[in-house]
Amino acid sequence: MTTAALTDVEVDYPRGPALGPFGLALAAGEIVALVGPSGCGKSTAMRLLAGLEAPTRGEVSRTPGRGETAVVFQAPTLAPWRTARANAALPLELAGVDGSEARARADAALARVGLKGAEAARPAQLSGGMAMRVSLARALVTNPKLLLLDEPFAALDEITRRALADDILALWAETRPAIVFVTHNVEEAVYMASRVVVMSKGPGRTVGEVAVEGALPRAPGFRTTQAFRAQVEAVSALLVKGMAA
Repeated sequence: MTTAALTDVEVDYPRGPALGPFGLALAAGEIVALVGPSGCGKSTAMRLLAGLEAPTRGEVSRTPGRGETAVVFQAPTLAPWRTARANAALPLELAGVDGSEARARADAALARVGLKGAEAARPAQLSGGMAMRVSLARALVTNPKLLLLDEPFAALDEITRRALADDILALWAETRPAIVFVTHNVEEAVYMASRVVVMSKGPGRTVGEVAVEGALPRAPGFRTTQAFRAQVEAVSALLVKGMAA
């Protein structure tokens, strides 16, 4: 079953074409990574999938209902005056969920991302990795069917990035939302996704895609396997092709 799809979408801005024609079909429970050069329209495609903007041409279809799509951006975008609990509970508050239930569900979401005990902390008291975990808890608190991750690890160090990648895959295994993950990091894309879609330079089109072998979540040592290295090289070769397109 298709959870979301972009069909021959194009997006034009006053400065010129930003995306397309571009197509993507996302199956229920599938994890797809989008990679491509800066300015190719990856984030634009994410905004279309999120319903944050409409295409100039083409069609967007999404099966998740109201409140069933969540987005995690590159910056945590936390309200600095709210605690971690209050930030995580915000989508529930906006949906009219009772305050005590919203707080309880926020605490449970924070515990799921490894922040049990940090519920009362404010963003200024959190490390970059912890702040991103709060942002992830806020996205997960509604149990979304479609989770959109727009370069969420870009500002984090490599150790934190790898830990969060494993955490997201473990969380995915619990409820199996469909995930679209945007990254510039080829190894991260191959590690996180069952399918990597490579885009050309802007306005982005599909250059090709690589199906990633191996079960999700990843087994220990997956990054050291020959299959992983071969798939990283296959994606990198498509990126080179996309830059020349």
